[in-house]
Amino acid sequence: MRATHVTRVLGAFGLLLLLSSPFTLFLTSGSVALAGGKAVLGAAMLAAYVVTHRQELRRAGSRRTGRFLASTVLTTLGVLGVLVALNVIAFQKNRRWDLTRERIFSLAPQTLQTLARLKERAHALALIPPTHPSYGELEELFRRYHEAAPDTFDFAFVDPRREPSLAAKYQLKEGQTLVVVSRGEGDAAPHTPLPIPSEQELTNALIQLGAAGTQKVYFVEGHGEWPLETPQGPQGPGDGLSELRRQLLREGYRPEPLNLLGLKEVPRDAGLLVIAGAKEDYTAPEVAALRTYLGEGGRLLYFTDVNTADGLGLFLADYGIQVDEGVAADSQFNSGNPFVLVSNFYGKHVITRPLQERGFNVQLPTVRSFTLFREGFLPGVAVEPVLLSSPYAWVETKPQEDTTPSDGEKMGQLTLVAAATRDTRGAEARRFDEARLVAVGDSELLLDPNWGHEANRNLVMNALGWASHQVEKITLRPPDRETSTLELSEDQMRTLRFVSTDLLPLSLLGVGLAVWLSRRNR
Repeated sequence: MRATHVTRVLGAFGLLLLLSSPFTLFLTSGSVALAGGKAVLGAAMLAAYVVTHRQELRRAGSRRTGRFLASTVLTTLGVLGVLVALNVIAFQKNRRWDLTRERIFSLAPQTLQTLARLKERAHALALIPPTHPSYGELEELFRRYHEAAPDTFDFAFVDPRREPSLAAKYQLKEGQTLVVVSRGEGDAAPHTPLPIPSEQELTNALIQLGAAGTQKVYFVEGHGEWPLETPQGPQGPGDGLSELRRQLLREGYRPEPLNLLGLKEVPRDAGLLVIAGAKEDYTAPEVAALRTYLGEGGRLLYFTDVNTADGLGLFLADYGIQVDEGVAADSQFNSGNPFVLVSNFYGKHVITRPLQERGFNVQLPTVRSFTLFREGFLPGVAVEPVLLSSPYAWVETKPQEDTTPSDGEKMGQLTLVAAATRDTRGAEARRFDEARLVAVGDSELLLDPNWGHEANRNLVMNALGWASHQVEKITLRPPDRETSTLELSEDQMRTLRFVSTDLLPLSLLGVGLAVWLSRRNR
């Protein structure tokens, strides 16, 4: 390339740098030094072109050269205008795509459903100083909620150091932070105070504020069932239902222990009854109380375990369910152990519909299976499978001796979770119009160490929601997401914005212009 061609390219680059320097100052980096540097460099390159092409410039009055210069300037200005317009449109539309594996920048279905059901305006007030490390993350979370429900959810941030009256109202001490979620208007509006909430905690707060009342959930004890609180005794930490209890409280349930010994009936305020892994037989009066309870339209969640007997076989048979002896095993759909089943074989029941739609795999270690009766149960009972094993499963009756199917053992697709209903509108002392029973072949999935498995957790909570006639609680809850974010300072953000929206497109434009000039002068 000849020297004149090089200076023509320099002139074109210089013109681009000079014209785009205001764009750098006001829209991309905001740096005066950077914008000034571009302007000086552009002016120098343009001056080199002027000095080198003095003769051409003197002939600028000629028609051909004048048209060339005018068209060059207009083309450059036009391209810059298009770039500015594209950036403005991109900023205003602000479309985003969540490409992360765990979809950590998208709201969970339960959150979207909760926001869609808001009948009154909900407001989140964050009493957090702008310098707090979680300020930006919380603002982003609130922004997503507001975008999903712009008419019913809004938020505000207040620095408690600048608003001492608000800090005193919510009894906030020096250095403390708080988020107050309220529903409705005025000082009397119901509200829930939270520490800096995650999506799950914020959604649960909205659910609780919208709940008409609290469902009392009784956990039966006295037969070796798993305790609600993690014990420090012989069973050791981890053998409790603390995480389940916490989840119930978040969703508006009120869990309490209940010993049926000496009681003639289940308390009338029971919204749900849970039997979680009983290991000793229930007495005849206790079984009678359970029969009466379901006969009046009660709701029961029953969890059993391998190698346990609780004396509830005939009671379950009234509702078409028989617990199989032995442990369910699967030669193909397992997690490396034939007794730890992994299943995505769902029935048509509403409890598992959200899991099926998302393609979740439920994992059940040492689960018992059920046989569902076609007849022989109480009038009006309907029973159906909720979760099944694969067709390659069998019931191993001697797991200590054998890990392969043997003659006489039940084989094929097994029922691992079942649900039964019975019309009770004609019952005396009726509690509800329909009795509901869910039987799960593994109670260990309720324990604290296992509660984090997302599919299992949603299966259990959806069963509670279905049994208690709360359709809105049959959903997928916000997962405990593993976040992987890149923290950038303000200077780094300005540099990134300058490179992506200024330097890179300008360089491409300059290269294209240089190629065009080079070809034009051949």
